Amino acid sequence: MSQNLKPLSDQEFGQFQRFIFDAAGITLSPAKKALVCGRLAKRVHARQLSSYGAYFELLKGQDDPQEVQIAIDLLTTNETYFFREPKHFELLREAALQAPPGLPFRVWSAASSSGEEAYSIAMVLADCRGDRPFEVVGTDISSRVLARARAGHYPDQRTRHIPLPYLKRFCLKGQGEQAGTLLVMRELRQKVRFLPANLNERLPDLGSFDVIFLRNVMIYFSGDTKRQVVARVLSLLKPGGYLYIGHSESLHEISSAVEQVAPSVYRKP
Repeated sequence: MSQNLKPLSDQEFGQFQRFIFDAAGITLSPAKKALVCGRLAKRVHARQLSSYGAYFELLKGQDDPQEVQIAIDLLTTNETYFFREPKHFELLREAALQAPPGLPFRVWSAASSSGEEAYSIAMVLADCRGDRPFEVVGTDISSRVLARARAGHYPDQRTRHIPLPYLKRFCLKGQGEQAGTLLVMRELRQKVRFLPANLNERLPDLGSFDVIFLRNVMIYFSGDTKRQVVARVLSLLKPGGYLYIGHSESLHEISSAVEQVAPSVYRKP
């Protein structure tokens, strides 16, 4: 194994830019070059290669689909945490309380990463829906983070934004070897389904939703890809349903199928 990995050249970075765009529709800006270096270096070493270019050739050969999936996971996974952008969860509670009592209230975390967003949604719904049914679906392109999401096991520092009543009601604090970690209780984990989905391709049959979280996803897409992804996602939003996006994002010139009702919140007529 080489201990002297050659720096990532501009040409090699361009190859990985095309790789992840083709795989996931994600546009990596030049500012992401250091991120690509950091995330792929261990894999280059693990495969006993001397350069990022050699690793790209390995991926391009398609002889090792597992390695291709690992590379996609590394280049698409984003750090997240519980109850990010709290206002969205207040609005979710209002929407859930106003929904008809008989039908399951369905929410989709469309880029669920390691599951913190989906479990935050489930905590709110379990709290405010009482015995009324609800369903939470989390999807992500990365099989690795979906496995972590299903486990519902997190380091303490990722959970500091969980409201204390929810922390006591829905989470178990690790003891002994598990000290410093937290486990989402099984009863809540069973309320959330995690499935693989690439937002840049035809979606699996997920049904329709009352609320969709599509937060901090569009910043990685080009204009055309944004329009295609948003159209695909909105096709699963019920009339009268809500779409939440990241505060740094906008649907201006992206979609006219929904109307803005609050900052980063849209409603389908």
